[in-house]
Amino acid sequence: MGATPGGSSAHIERATLTPDGPGAIAIHVHPDGNHEVRTWGDGGEWLGARHHRLTARSTDAPVVRSHHRAVDTALRTVGTLHLPATDTPYHELLPAILGQRITALQAFKQWNLLCRRYGEPAPGPLSLLLPPTPERLLSIPSWELHGLGIEAQRARALRSVARHWRYVQQSVELAGADARRSLMQLPGIGEWTAAVAVGVSHGDLDALPVGDFHVKNTVAWALTGTPRGTDEEMLATLAPYAGQRWQVVRMLERCGMTAPKFAPRRRILDISRM
Repeated sequence: MGATPGGSSAHIERATLTPDGPGAIAIHVHPDGNHEVRTWGDGGEWLGARHHRLTARSTDAPVVRSHHRAVDTALRTVGTLHLPATDTPYHELLPAILGQRITALQAFKQWNLLCRRYGEPAPGPLSLLLPPTPERLLSIPSWELHGLGIEAQRARALRSVARHWRYVQQSVELAGADARRSLMQLPGIGEWTAAVAVGVSHGDLDALPVGDFHVKNTVAWALTGTPRGTDEEMLATLAPYAGQRWQVVRMLERCGMTAPKFAPRRRILDISRM
């Protein structure tokens, strides 16, 4: 999710595990940019102190210098996009791992099931669920994860994050690129997964998810006019935007510059039925 300062109202609700304990927050952003904030739980104060980062009102966003007509259009349409930051890399890594090699719809379903079965209700009246704690995640038998459709490789990555959750949380002290490199030291965390997680946890403007099926095609279509591209071509095309590559991609997506679809959606085997 991205946001630009001021101009429209928005409402955000979030529940997560903070360094101070479980917490939930509701933020209403008024058109004048003022925030109305309510929090609950032991982690509520921690979340409340970061409400401007959650709404991208206090995250860095250097002005993008355009090298393509499509970026000129994006700058006129959405302006220089600010990206929110959650400061909870453990939380963001779990759904990122689930998104490895499956469709976004399947990953969302598995994340929903994981939180419903193994998370706890969040504090407060919002009816939100917390992600599973590291201790709870480590206690889940492999066959139960298999029943959710999570095969052994992704299950091992989830357990690795749970086992090293303190190391994961320390990545908030690092800049985006360093945080991505740090998380990639963990088994099962590659370039794509680290970028997806740090792009959200840190609001990392350069967290380009190399290996993503859609992003390289969005870049190809928007910036070169070809409907399909490779990761290598994407990296070359976005080279002038080094340091802001993910910011530029999100701006293009905000303008609806996604690649055309030519083929039926690919079929993904559901291992939970095996």
